[in-house]
Amino acid sequence: MSAPIINGKQISEDIRGSLREEVQQLVKQGFTPGLAVVLVGEDPASQVYVRNKEKACHDLGYYSEVHRLSAATSQDELLTLVNKLNQQANIHGILVQLPLPGHIEEKAVIDAIAVEKDVDGFHPVNVGNLVIGDDSLLPCTPAGVIELIKRTGLSISGKHAVVIGRSNIVGKPVSLLLQRENATVTMCHSRTTNMKELTQQADILVVAIGRANFVDASYVKPGAVVIDVGMNRLDNGKLAGDVDYESVREISGPITPVPGGVGPMTITMLMQNTLIAAKRLQGLA
Repeated sequence: MSAPIINGKQISEDIRGSLREEVQQLVKQGFTPGLAVVLVGEDPASQVYVRNKEKACHDLGYYSEVHRLSAATSQDELLTLVNKLNQQANIHGILVQLPLPGHIEEKAVIDAIAVEKDVDGFHPVNVGNLVIGDDSLLPCTPAGVIELIKRTGLSISGKHAVVIGRSNIVGKPVSLLLQRENATVTMCHSRTTNMKELTQQADILVVAIGRANFVDASYVKPGAVVIDVGMNRLDNGKLAGDVDYESVREISGPITPVPGGVGPMTITMLMQNTLIAAKRLQGLA
């Protein structure tokens, strides 16, 4: 029997409904959360992401600014804009879309964003607070992963979670968030020699390695929750995750599809972070 599907699109819509209601109440009080997104260059995927973020802002009633800069923009020019947004009272969240052109140092730009407006959760102070368990703005995709797991009804506490992938964007922070929920966490990566042995023990398996259909049923413990963070474009133009969905869902527990699983959650958690940041800056949280 096939596993139940974790419908990230529906869960995302449910969360957005709650956000929309809260924003409407804030607007009635004369306060509107504001998000600024900065796009440097003409990367097609980045342009799509930025349009989707702008659309989400309008849909939920946020104030939105999108700054589209040419690929020739210098690092100093970009840092000047970031500093201006740091000072701008009607902007509560700042996101600089990655990747940046090669002549701009990503770390310098991330470090320049005010910690309290870092709605991507990438600033070293927010990352450090995540590591030590203090309150922080959480990276959006990992926060979405945790939300999806919780929505299955499974208690994360006491479970063995295995994360495949150790990127700073997903693998590392999701492992920290799972630990915060009292899971026992094992990290696997390209140098792990006994990966199948480890993943077959997982009650929760999170896969974020960027290799299409890498994890098949032989990696998965029967009944395990499987979260596929991968988004890969196949030669035929179709999207595929890092998990071989059709084979794995025959033995797994709840599983995310691609598309329609983790993807919709990322922008929704960005919107949630922006609302949290706005309320803190306004003294409402």
